[in-house]
Amino acid sequence: MATTPKTAKPAAKAAPAAKAPAAKKAAVPNAASKAKAPADPNAPKKVDALQKPLQPSPELAEIVGKDVLPRGQVVSKVWEYIRKHNLQNPADKREILADAKLKKVFGRDKCTMFEMNKYLAQHLK
Repeated sequence: MATTPKTAKPAAKAAPAAKAPAAKKAAVPNAASKAKAPADPNAPKKVDALQKPLQPSPELAEIVGKDVLPRGQVVSKVWEYIRKHNLQNPADKREILADAKLKKVFGRDKCTMFEMNKYLAQHLK
């Protein structure tokens, strides 16, 4: 029996191509590259939507307290209440099962965590 010689060699890995040096961009003046004037320490600071203090409604105040709070803290306090009273659906943690206090805020027996912010917004001024 004649055997055929193994002449095929495994393909050698090609060396990675050398990268060409990146072309330098010409200096183009724009608003971002200009030096900014020093900020006025007496100027009022801009407050974004999560930091703006809001007054909760009486129904929501039963859960978060009646003090003026930023929206982010209201949401955090509502989540603390939900976890403390075990109000998440065990089968689907995204679903919140409302107790008597949350029913006043949500207006329904249950809602998803995504819908919760919509209902909270109706109780913040």
